[in-house]
Amino acid sequence: MALVNEHYLKLKAGYLFPEITRRVQAFTDANPEVEIIRLGIGDVTQSLPPAVIDSLHQAVSEMGKPETFRGYGPEQGYQFLIDLILANDYEARSVRLDSDEVFVSDGSKCDSGNIQEIFAVDNIIAVADPAYPVYVDTNVMAGRTGEADAQGRYHGLYYMPCTEANDFLPELPDRKVDIIYLCFPNNPTGVVANPQVLQAWVDYALENQAIILFDGAYEAYITEEHIPHSIYEIPGAKECAIEFRSFSKTAGFTGTRCAYTVVPKGLVARTASGEPVSINQLWNRRHTTKFNGVSYPVQVAAAAVYSDEGKNQVRELIRYYMENARIIRKTLTSAGFAVYGGVNAPYIWMKTSDGMSSWEFFDQLLAEAHVVGTPGSGFGPSGEGYFRLSAFGNRENTEEAVARIRNKISP
Repeated sequence: MALVNEHYLKLKAGYLFPEITRRVQAFTDANPEVEIIRLGIGDVTQSLPPAVIDSLHQAVSEMGKPETFRGYGPEQGYQFLIDLILANDYEARSVRLDSDEVFVSDGSKCDSGNIQEIFAVDNIIAVADPAYPVYVDTNVMAGRTGEADAQGRYHGLYYMPCTEANDFLPELPDRKVDIIYLCFPNNPTGVVANPQVLQAWVDYALENQAIILFDGAYEAYITEEHIPHSIYEIPGAKECAIEFRSFSKTAGFTGTRCAYTVVPKGLVARTASGEPVSINQLWNRRHTTKFNGVSYPVQVAAAAVYSDEGKNQVRELIRYYMENARIIRKTLTSAGFAVYGGVNAPYIWMKTSDGMSSWEFFDQLLAEAHVVGTPGSGFGPSGEGYFRLSAFGNRENTEEAVARIRNKISP
C-alpha cells in the first residue's frame, strides 16, 4: 500500500496564487464582459532586454551546429556566467567570493524551497510574518511543524510579526532559533533593512550558531544608496548566511528561468554530536544529484545582463517598474489609503478599507474596481488587514487600475 506524506495534508487550502487564479476565473466566467486589470502575482510584463534576446538567439544557433553544440553542462553553472556574477554583483560592492560558492539554478523560488532539505527536521525555523509563502510551506511539507491554528500559524515555527508598530521589520528572537528566513527588499511589504539592522541579525546568528537564509531577489530595485544589496556586505555574514538571487524580476526572466544561490565555504552546521559539516559541500551534493543545470542558451542570455548594453537596458526596465510603483503609491496615498513600500521595491503594501479582512478586500476590489491584487493574509497571519499590489504591470493598466481604486473604493 502506497502511503502519502501526511505533512502535505497540513497545508492550508491551496497555494496562495492558484487560489487567486481560481477566484478571478470564477468572476470572469460570471462576468465575461468585464475587463480585469491584474496587479496581483508579481510576474513581469515588459519583454526581455534586446541584448538578452540577441545573446539568446546566438546561443540557440550554436546549439544547431555540431562544432558548437553543448550537451550537459556543469550543474553549478558555466564559468563564464559565474565570473560575471562575482565581478558585477559582489566584487563591485567589495565582497570577495570564490567561484565554487556560486550555484546557478532555474529560480530562487526553487532554491529557497529546496535548501531546507539539507538541514535536520528538528531545527527551529524562524520566519518573518508576513512572508513569501514558500518559506513556510516547504517546512510544513518536510515535517518541521504541527498543524496550523485558527490564525494560520503552524505549531513549531517561530513567527516574527512585522507590523506598523515595528516598521514591518522582524525583531530578533527572544530565544534560540536555528534557521532564519529574511527577505530584503521584502516581499510582500516592500521594506528594506539598513546596515545596522542586518548587522544585528548577523551578530545574533553567529552568537547562536544559526544560519540566515537571505532572499535578495529584489535587490536591483533598491534606490537608496545606504541600503545594502547583499547580506555579505555585512561583516561576519559569510560565516552564517546563504543568499538567493534571481534574474526573474531584475531582467524579466520569469519565463526564461535563471537564478543563483551563494553558499560560502566558511559556513558550517553541525551533526547531532557537534561535528562541523560544510554546508557548501552538502548543497553541492544535493544540487548535483537533483539538478542537471540551467540550459546553455539561458546562461548565455543571463550573461548578457552584465554587458554594458544589457546593464543599461535592465536599468531602464527597473526604472519603468519603479515609476509604476511611484504612481501607485502617490495615487493611493492621495486617496487616503495607508501605503507602505514602493520606494526600494516593486511592491506596495496597503491597509484594507475600513477594517475589512484581506480576502474581503480582494473580493471588493475585484467586484467593484475589477482590479486583482494579493491578500495580505496569504503571506501570514500578520498580513491580515493588508493587501499587496505589484508594480509589474504595464503603464496604461497601472494608471487605470489605481484610478479605479481611487474612484470606486473608500479607504
